Amino acid sequence: MGGVKFNLLLVLVLSPLVKGEIIRVASYNFENYLMMDRMVSGKWQRNYPKPEKEKRALRTTINLTQPHILAIQEIGKRPFLNELWQDLNVTNGVKFHHSAWMPSTNPQEERHLAILSQIPFKQVRFHSDLEFKYFEGVSSPSRGLLEIEFESNGVSWSMFNLHLKSKWTERDDDPEANLRREKEARVIRDYIRKTYPVGSGHEFLILGDFNDFKHSAPLRRFLSVSDKPITKMIPCVDSRGHAWTHHYEKADTYSRLDYILASPGIYGKLMPGSPKIRDDHFSLWASDHRMIYADFDFR
Repeated sequence: MGGVKFNLLLVLVLSPLVKGEIIRVASYNFENYLMMDRMVSGKWQRNYPKPEKEKRALRTTINLTQPHILAIQEIGKRPFLNELWQDLNVTNGVKFHHSAWMPSTNPQEERHLAILSQIPFKQVRFHSDLEFKYFEGVSSPSRGLLEIEFESNGVSWSMFNLHLKSKWTERDDDPEANLRREKEARVIRDYIRKTYPVGSGHEFLILGDFNDFKHSAPLRRFLSVSDKPITKMIPCVDSRGHAWTHHYEKADTYSRLDYILASPGIYGKLMPGSPKIRDDHFSLWASDHRMIYADFDFR
């Protein structure tokens, strides 16, 4: 089940080496940074881009956080990622010198995965061929799995960006897509375990929008197998000590759906007090999700 290998997908400028070995990693669901039918200022607009107010709030959130590596969910086609990069540069924002964009495995899915980084990529892998049995057929994670390998202070490590199936579904036999999401998590977990067994010396982070709760089956699949730990959950909280990352406006509910999971070795590099959830007053102008981030010390 190996993914397609690529070398550097895009170097936007000649990249200087990042000074120091303390690396800030962030994950952020952009909420429909694409063309779609949407309500704008009380009016229904067809095939309309993400409103500029939301994009400004999103860029401000990124600039205030200053991540070295940013994992993105719900970005549109490649030009939308290019637009974000250009806007960050025009506003003297974070200078990301490297980017990767992965198209969804479902051709009808408009929400894709991406990564912006100040740190050079060692390898980029698209995993669009992970498959699992689902009722009468065979399926795969609709957004795929984006894997980036880095090298920090001589240490090679990987980051996996994912976006599991939402709870919205038309199937009566799989309420809230719980079964599908668990199967997506399992097949992704099995690829990671096979490629980088615990104790192999190659460490990794798994992060993104898991679309489920802390003690749900999909999260448990990534944390351990037969009581043997695979990863540990990074304890991100906001300035009030709250752990929610998603606001569902229609029901006015708050949930934790976004996570950073670390293999044991890289968890040991976590800087105490660094895991955060961005909770600026404008954070929910940018997205229905809040950015999560943490710092790791590779010295």
